[in-house]
Amino acid sequence: MVLCAALALGLAALCLRPSAHADTAGMLDSVPVSTTDGRQIYEHICQGCHMADAGGAVGAGHFPALAKDATLASRQYVALTILMGRRNMPAFGAKHAIGFGGPAVILNDTQIAAVINYVRTHFGNQYADPITAAEVAALDKSAH
Repeated sequence: MVLCAALALGLAALCLRPSAHADTAGMLDSVPVSTTDGRQIYEHICQGCHMADAGGAVGAGHFPALAKDATLASRQYVALTILMGRRNMPAFGAKHAIGFGGPAVILNDTQIAAVINYVRTHFGNQYADPITAAEVAALDKSAH
């Protein structure tokens, strides 16, 4: 009976944890990530699924390659994907993020723009038209 009560209290504590923002991004024991540097955001958040070389992965899920990716030509598509999630990818926008086994990781508009601009200009991608935080905010406002 005591074990059941302890387990119930532990589960309740997990459910009541607030969402983690990018300055405390991670799972249950988060590592601070307080940056607007696109490379650092990619390394701390994105490469776990998309890999360090942005080559993608297949295993427990399908994580598409971002290297030499023609879909990155549309910066708006990438922004909406990060804001709202897509298929196996979680949402990172404040209105849409949910946690999987821990608090949700939330990126602000500036951080989303920074990581988009980083990926679109690295890993063999050469898309020179950057997205701004204001554009990300406008897309988020219009997203359902």
